[in-house]
Amino acid sequence: MILNLRTLTTSLVIMLSLGASANTAQASSSSLSLPLQGTSSQPQDLTLEPAFWWAGMHNPELQLMLYSRDFPSLPQQLKVDIQGQGITLKSLEHTDNPHYLFINLDLSQAAPQTFELVISSTDSASKTNTPLYRLPYTLQARAEGSRERQGFSNKDVIYLITPDRFANGDTSNDNQADMIEQVASNTLSNPSTPYYPDARHGGDIAGISQHLAYLAKLGVTQLWINPLLENNQAQYSYHGYSITNLYRVDPRFGSNEDYKALVAKANKLGLGVIKDVVVNHIGSNHWWLNDLPSQDWLNNDTKTPLNNHESKPDLTQSADTKSSAIKSSVTSPRFTSHRRTTVQDPYAAAQDHIDFVDGWFTDTMPDLNQSNPKLATYLIQNSIWWVEYAGLSGIREDTYSYADKGFLAKWSKAVMTEYPNFNIVGEEWTANPITVSYWQKGKINADGYTSDLPSLMDFPLYEKLIASLNEPETWDTGFIKLYEMLANDVVYADPSQLVLFEGNHDTNRIFSLVKENIDLYKMALTYVLTAKRIPQLFYGTEVLMTSPTEGRHDGVVRSDFPGGFANSATNAFTGQGLSEPQRQAQQFVRTLLNYRKQSPALQSGDLLHFVPQDGVYVQFRCVLNAPLSAEQKAEALKSRIQNNSLTQHNACTQPSADKVMVIYNKNNKAVTLDINRFASVLGDSGAATDIISGKTVSLNQAITLPHAGVTILELKPNSKTKTKSPLNAGLPSRQDSMRSRNQANALTRAHTNNSTNNSANNLAKNSTQKGTQP
Repeated sequence: MILNLRTLTTSLVIMLSLGASANTAQASSSSLSLPLQGTSSQPQDLTLEPAFWWAGMHNPELQLMLYSRDFPSLPQQLKVDIQGQGITLKSLEHTDNPHYLFINLDLSQAAPQTFELVISSTDSASKTNTPLYRLPYTLQARAEGSRERQGFSNKDVIYLITPDRFANGDTSNDNQADMIEQVASNTLSNPSTPYYPDARHGGDIAGISQHLAYLAKLGVTQLWINPLLENNQAQYSYHGYSITNLYRVDPRFGSNEDYKALVAKANKLGLGVIKDVVVNHIGSNHWWLNDLPSQDWLNNDTKTPLNNHESKPDLTQSADTKSSAIKSSVTSPRFTSHRRTTVQDPYAAAQDHIDFVDGWFTDTMPDLNQSNPKLATYLIQNSIWWVEYAGLSGIREDTYSYADKGFLAKWSKAVMTEYPNFNIVGEEWTANPITVSYWQKGKINADGYTSDLPSLMDFPLYEKLIASLNEPETWDTGFIKLYEMLANDVVYADPSQLVLFEGNHDTNRIFSLVKENIDLYKMALTYVLTAKRIPQLFYGTEVLMTSPTEGRHDGVVRSDFPGGFANSATNAFTGQGLSEPQRQAQQFVRTLLNYRKQSPALQSGDLLHFVPQDGVYVQFRCVLNAPLSAEQKAEALKSRIQNNSLTQHNACTQPSADKVMVIYNKNNKAVTLDINRFASVLGDSGAATDIISGKTVSLNQAITLPHAGVTILELKPNSKTKTKSPLNAGLPSRQDSMRSRNQANALTRAHTNNSTNNSANNLAKNSTQKGTQP
């Protein structure tokens, strides 16, 4: 039933059957509360979420969740009147808990305004039909260009911050009367007490805001901040992933208004802000847990039967999904198996899928049942609310594959439809590219699953990066692992949109993982920042923060940033007290980041790399100064076919492209790099600029690499190259052809000599090597 009286009061009386009641405890005081109106009784709390919305959203539908212990026990006794302009009251919905009311509105004809929700009881005992609540509700005007906002992209470098550990800018908010876990006695600001790695330290929004200039000067362009929402938990509340109020910033970090102001200030300095979103679970002290909206609001709830699995459309019905063990009541939750492949494994038992998706992380992180349509709508609206309210440029979605996959498709589509230029990166923590690629937008999956998720964290490439740097250089270890991993990019719909990182809040520190070898450290950071990916750095990496190298040590990995807290021995913001290696590392990062900000080649250029040889690995990033004409594209395609080359169309093979050459060298002694091997890319370039040292490097002779490390060279096409005939585009120059021919002849001679000198035993040994035949 839909009533649409746009200039008058719209009303709807619901007639629904009553389901079973749930717990009846009060909502926590951290929930949005409004006083009871129109009665002489003592005011009671009412929770209304979201507290306000916007007119002119692309999706005009809005669902309001209201919670009150004063609602009548029979839902058919509730009446809702809407007193506003252009607002359609579509329907009212209930669950098996009569304390909740869901109001569905159509705002397609509504302008910005404040209207009134009048909620009344039609109980026959209440002859006066006095309203229970008269609630003002505001539809705000959207900020100009909100829908067209630009999300993070390949032009950006993301900087991850754990807010409790970055900087304490306001010590007055360290402890809050309504928060369980306290701060003061557990921080470095009190030197008489020991350092507690798993406790709250007091970092906050003010601390981030006060150091935005440092971050802008460093050269990052996006801030990914670990969750700032309320975590009113007894322990480990600092990390933010046990959310107890999805619409409230934790007061120990600041307020909602502080967060919004932080984003605005960051934007003025050229910094976007990415929100860390969690849809898989909540904290055990969330106010819902006092009185669940419905019996199927959680998966494997400790208080309700596990009877909601059959409704999940993506699960195959089989005997094990209907067993009495699943449908029986339990006294404790089941925990997730963490077996991520069960979501897409064509042979996985349905029970194994359930054990992964519906299991809890811990008993303090209840697992949400996103297949409940009201909860799904709530979570989608919550994500959109924060994007619109705070002015965000991206979302990082935690534990992506752990949530219901049907919901994830709806969630990603809803957000990206509302903001077409936005960006979302999902966390799928696995080293298998096939598992990661399943979730990306545009991937054609065998089971027909589609997603609107643009980006994922590139854990597979990260894992290979760490391994390749630490391994010795042999036939099948070292750089070759990193080289061969990139061949797996063919399984992704768009590998360039993945986010590659050198570390995050869940991984041990990169400087420690490379055994505090500064050369390997620079190689790792250079690879992340020059890869055909969206790069991400972890706070403190630029000043060589360390950690253990084995196992999980979250509290230590997320140690305090130097200079962010009172009594810090060093200050990375000012440079005071930093060691010489720390200063050099910070300057290296700053130089590379700021160069990347003005380098189209590193931001969006093509990638071309050469098989690592003798401990040296060379990559190129290249971008055309102007798009190829139709004639040039046709000629390049013809050349590609004739030469049976997958990279002949690559911008690195075009003489007129701007190019960046990156040389990774593991040799601890001086080596000479014969640049003739790279003639097809170098072309007629006679010199390059070392972007770290600023020195000019000749390309007319072999390059001497004096020691292990990384060399980053900028190549510019000369004027003669720029005026070459379009017919030559995509084809090797005469000089290239001569070099290639000479190189091929040299390789042939070397192969012939080597074959002659090798004994039969050596040939047999060589036949066991990967990629060779006897």
